[in-house]
Amino acid sequence: MNFDQTIFVTGFPGFIAERLVKQLARRGAQFFLLVQKPFIEKAMRRIEEIARNTNAPPQNFALVEGDITQKNLGISDADLQIIQTETTDVHHLAAVYDLSVAKDTAYSVNVEGTRNVNEIVGSLKNLRRYNYVSTCYVAGRRTGEILETELEHAAGFRNFYEETKYLAEMEVERLKNEIPTTIYRPSVVVGDSLTGETAKYDGIYSLIHYLRKAPNLLRYVNVGNSAVKLNLVPVDFVVEGIAALSTDERAIGKTVALADPNPLTTEELFDAISEALTRKKSVVKPPPQLIEKSLMLPFSPIVSGLPFPSVPYFFVPQTYDTRVADELLAAHDIACPPFASYVGNLLKFVKEHPKLD
Repeated sequence: MNFDQTIFVTGFPGFIAERLVKQLARRGAQFFLLVQKPFIEKAMRRIEEIARNTNAPPQNFALVEGDITQKNLGISDADLQIIQTETTDVHHLAAVYDLSVAKDTAYSVNVEGTRNVNEIVGSLKNLRRYNYVSTCYVAGRRTGEILETELEHAAGFRNFYEETKYLAEMEVERLKNEIPTTIYRPSVVVGDSLTGETAKYDGIYSLIHYLRKAPNLLRYVNVGNSAVKLNLVPVDFVVEGIAALSTDERAIGKTVALADPNPLTTEELFDAISEALTRKKSVVKPPPQLIEKSLMLPFSPIVSGLPFPSVPYFFVPQTYDTRVADELLAAHDIACPPFASYVGNLLKFVKEHPKLD
């Protein structure tokens, strides 16, 4: 069977990759899905679900055992030859998304892994687009407004996750003059805006779990602040944005921030969650410096549920320009929904799934 589009995807069956494949499968494409050996069985189950939900024939999906940290991604010579001949589009999502990741692991997966993927991309005979998923946090310790057209800086980083995603994006950026490439920078990805579904509880979910312990009591003291905005985006917005722009020729050579153009301050986020839980806002608003110091006390993670590596992200004085993304996505009628419009769905999912597998 001849396919108009054959898509090679790394990072499957990760949460975003899985949803992206489901979105792209509606187009009737063929897929080569790079899967690490421990996740083969899970990937097979996910493919069965995707095929059933999209009416795509199961034979449209080929699982390819491999690992981006290995030469040729650990793919057999026979499979690699087929991939190099048939692939028209690449979506590289595989990465370590852990704020406390060790240096060696971060460099191996995020930097060397991306270099290995870049080598394969360069060998593809019929490539139309290379789609790389980065993060807004390549900005590291920079402050103020971060433009989509900006990357290189010397401001430093909070952790090896930020540093290695920055170095990886640098590697992909160099390909733009040779290969049709689009780079996507999501901000903090939360659950689906309609179903609330998510794969893990971190970031803003620490605040959700904290308030759910005793909503009517804990909502009195706002642990956010009015000076810092935390940019949140629901996963469906991210997936729809990538899927749409991956075939939009105007996006070639662009870096797009898949971020909320109107993010809330952490104080406003606290009140939005509080209102959804109790229909009331906070009353007391302590100084931000006091809150930040309190969250770094030894016992704080037990009380707040917020691990130390996540604390700085509630006090990052950065905003992300989305003018390129907004212009491109407008043509597809895609826009980031405001947090207040879907926070109730996030809370409903957390209530129904207090613990995730």
